[in-house]
Amino acid sequence: MANTFQAEKFKDYTMKIRALLPELPLVCGSFFRAIESQTSVLTRYAYAIDLRGFFQFASTQEDLFPGKPIPSLTAGDLEKIKAYHIELFLNEVSFYQKGERELVNQEQAKARKLSSIRSFFKYLHKQEMLPNNVAALVDIPKLHEKAIIRLEPNEVADLLDLTENGEGLSDRQKQYHSATKIRDLAILTLFLGTGIRISELVGIDLGDVDLENDAFVVTRKGGSEDILSFGEEVHKALSDYLSWRSAQTPLPGHEQAMFLSIQMRRITARAVENLVKKYARLAAPLKKITPHKLRSTYGTMLYHETEDIYLVADVLGHKDVNTTRKHYAATSEEHKRIAAKKIKLRDD
Repeated sequence: MANTFQAEKFKDYTMKIRALLPELPLVCGSFFRAIESQTSVLTRYAYAIDLRGFFQFASTQEDLFPGKPIPSLTAGDLEKIKAYHIELFLNEVSFYQKGERELVNQEQAKARKLSSIRSFFKYLHKQEMLPNNVAALVDIPKLHEKAIIRLEPNEVADLLDLTENGEGLSDRQKQYHSATKIRDLAILTLFLGTGIRISELVGIDLGDVDLENDAFVVTRKGGSEDILSFGEEVHKALSDYLSWRSAQTPLPGHEQAMFLSIQMRRITARAVENLVKKYARLAAPLKKITPHKLRSTYGTMLYHETEDIYLVADVLGHKDVNTTRKHYAATSEEHKRIAAKKIKLRDD
């Protein structure tokens, strides 16, 4: 059975891309068709947003094509763009105002925008529409390494206990707790017991879960499907939730959704983020815990138990094992340094 959530998401973002195309140079249409088989619809939508921002900026530059409508730009017009124009754009979006809002883009966001521009110019150069790929001359913004925040084992236990008993919640939060605790516990246990992404969790349909074989289907980044297994704790949490879920009547269009909101719609990523924050600030008040940090917690626990970086990469759905090694192998080095300091050859 096709995943209804993924199908609706694909349709929704495809329509959003089509709505953006009239704001872009005509050649962008062929670019998006060319990359369709290699990219997800979310990636293409991000490209469209980034390219719109770049061309809106470029159209204000006096030495390019001021006043010329962006949709009418030709390959000949795009030849005027130099590497320094792209660098100026990246500098511009570091901090700017949009209406009354002040917007900031850190290095990671600027690197993503440059990636979108590079992909576009690489396509034009490959198709011999441009003699040079000037975007390849622009250096990728340096990304600063961030400390990996994760929960310690005692904090994991506290998080799940608090979700069950509701201790520390405000009076207003307690009003909803009895109605949502089974669902919330299932969601948190699934994050911590399988390491799935938030986008994968909200997209799960009832037909994707096989309790008999302790497995479920997820749709990974890029649209590929994967089958993940789970252990006893996840089995119990999901079994309890599905017993409750079977007695609910979802709104039309949400009948297949695994996780429901109080309004009986498929739960949103924002709602999941909020419920994680609600319980995590009680279990680990000094840490800013997000669904992705729960994923990091699972990855760390799995690596500590197995020390198999390829297994961790496979389970987490990392296409490049170096991504996994960068985030999780460092924890093994920490243990080695601690061990080295434990041994004393002579008394002081």
